[in-house]
Order: sequence, then C-alpha cells, then structure tokens
Amino acid sequence: MEKANWSSPVTGFIIMGLSAYPKLEKMFFVLILLMYLMILLGNGALILVTIFDSHLHTPMYFFLGNLSFLDICYTTSSIPLALDGFLTPRKTISFSACAMQMFLSFAMGATECVLLGMMAFDRYVAICNPLRYPVVMSKATYVPMAVSSWAIGGTASVVHTSLIIQLPFCGNNVINHLACELLAVLKLACADISINVISMGVTNVVLLGVPVLFISISYAFIIVTILRIPSAEGRRKAFSTCSAHFTVVVIFYGTLFFMYGKPKSKDPLGNDKEDLSDKLIPLFYGVVTPMLNPIIYSLRNKDVKAAVRNLVPQKCFAQ
Repeated sequence: MEKANWSSPVTGFIIMGLSAYPKLEKMFFVLILLMYLMILLGNGALILVTIFDSHLHTPMYFFLGNLSFLDICYTTSSIPLALDGFLTPRKTISFSACAMQMFLSFAMGATECVLLGMMAFDRYVAICNPLRYPVVMSKATYVPMAVSSWAIGGTASVVHTSLIIQLPFCGNNVINHLACELLAVLKLACADISINVISMGVTNVVLLGVPVLFISISYAFIIVTILRIPSAEGRRKAFSTCSAHFTVVVIFYGTLFFMYGKPKSKDPLGNDKEDLSDKLIPLFYGVVTPMLNPIIYSLRNKDVKAAVRNLVPQKCFAQ
C-alpha cells in the first residue's frame, strides 16, 4: 500500500479473515449469523420490555436496557463485516470505513466496562443500603451515570482512533484479522507508535483496572452484608438480586483477560504471529457475551419473564 494517512489518498486495507481456512468459512458464517440473530432478538426483547413495562422502570432495568442496546451496537459494528468476509475472501475496506469500525467497536467495549461498574454500584446500594436506595438511586442519579458511561467510552475511542488515523501506513496493508481491530491495524503503521502504546496502557488501567477494582470492592461489601442476614431465605433473595450482574461481570472480564493474557504464537524467527485461535477468540468473545446477557438476566428473573409474557399478547392483539 502506498504511504497514506488521513489527509492523503488511501486505497484501503485488505482483511484476511479466514481466507487461509476456506473449509471453515461457510461453517463459521452460519454459526456466527445464528448467534448474531439471537443477540438481536434477545437484547431487542429486553429493551422493549424495559421500555413498555412500567414495573421495570427502575435503575437496574434502566442500566440493563442500556447494556442490551450497547451489545447490539457492539456486535453490529463488527459482526456484519466479519460475516461478509467469510463470503468474500481478502475483502477490501476503505481507510475511512476501517476507522469508523475501529471507533465504534472500541467505544462500545469501553462503555460496557464503565457501565458494568455503574451497575455494581446500583447493586451495592440496593443490598447494603436498601432503605436509602430510592433516594440514592433516583432518576437524577442513574440517568447521568449511564450518560457518563457512554461519554467516557466515546471519548476514549475518539482519542485512540484519532491517534491511529494520523499515522502513516505504507507497504503491508493486509489486516490479519476478521475485522478492523485496533491493535491489528496499529501493527501496520510504518512510524513510531510509542504514543499509541502508552495511551493504550493508560486506557487499560482506567477502563479495565479501575472498574474491576470498584466492582471487586462493591461485591466484597455485598457478600459481607448478605452473610450477616440471619435467615437463609433472606440471604437467597439478596443474592438473587445481584447474581445476574455478577455472572455477566465474570464472563465479560474473564474472557477479556483470557483473550489478552493468552500467550502469543511465535514464528520461527521469534516474532508474534496470529494463528486461527487468535482470530476466533476475539470473534466469539464479541458474540458469546452479548448473546448470554439477555439469557442470564431473564433466566431466573420473574419480573422480566412476566413482562415478556405481558408484552407479547399486547402486541399480538394490537395487530
């Protein structure tokens, strides 16, 4: 690829996808498509019930509606491109489209990190200070909390995307990934990327380390409070109010740390290379967690189940 940056003509990038594994492309196309449709259906249903059922107009379900919308946006920013890549080997994408895809994916991921921390605070207040919950978690509190999550994620994404699009790209323009993943694109720059690496490190501390620490402290207080409840039934009810969020947090951060903590494959010269698992793990991370979230939040949640049952007949009769 000719030397290019944001202000010069750019022919675009070539996304390798799974072109090296043609026998797997059709299988993964069907599998990922089905999972994507489940994401749209499950999270879309949760958004509808949190909007139309007045019993769910509470802080917890407001955050849950935001999380569902976030998961739809996150997967839609990358999965359609990956699906197209399964059918179009070595797909070409313009620099601007690649930049937009990087921005959306990073923004949604960063927002979810912050939002899960906000939801942990909501569960902390609900269990540790139940009498003050209506006062502390008023609409004047939880709406700005959600807005700030989106603002922080969007701002962080603007910073990193801006730093990348200012870099010159020359020579190799092949992205050895399923989509325009930020780190994969960064490797193609033919300039010093130390500022990008430092900024990514700071972002990881702020958007990963801080929320994980905050969530851990919140659940430490929650567990202590639950254990002090004298009756087994009371402990069970208290735990059930935060079990769904705790499960989502474990899956989200567990897979995230596994994905980035996994040892990199090495070529004969000792350089990093991406094998099949390095491509598939981020892909499944991007679809499995959003697919499981609505299942986890509705599996043992009587309020959500009742809202779905009430919503479906109303919509059917309305037609």
